[in-house]
Amino acid sequence: QVQLVESGGGLVQAGGSLRLSCAASGNIFSIVAMGWYRQAPGKQRELVATITRGGTTTDANSVKGRFTISRDNAKNTVWLQMTSLKPEDTAVYFCNANRIRDFDAWGQGTQVTVYS
Repeated sequence: QVQLVESGGGLVQAGGSLRLSCAASGNIFSIVAMGWYRQAPGKQRELVATITRGGTTTDANSVKGRFTISRDNAKNTVWLQMTSLKPEDTAVYFCNANRIRDFDAWGQGTQVTVYS
């Protein structure tokens, strides 16, 4: 099994920055790719960014140029560097892990609130 724990969320003024982290434990060798999703009240969960084990990344158009996803050398922690934050970025951010021959793993989420 894989366990994911997010951290780094908080309250930040518009235009500011935050860095989220997602620590994976358990059978990390089963992970093919990891990503970040977010969900605001009354809205569906949406994909923010993904990164494969090989380092290939994708970004949602809404965050392109502002958010950067990365992975450490041990490949057990994924980061989401968020800059130029906007109030519309306010959401609960969830870490996700795609696993081979298994369902996705999800973290509990970390709250990001951006105020004007």
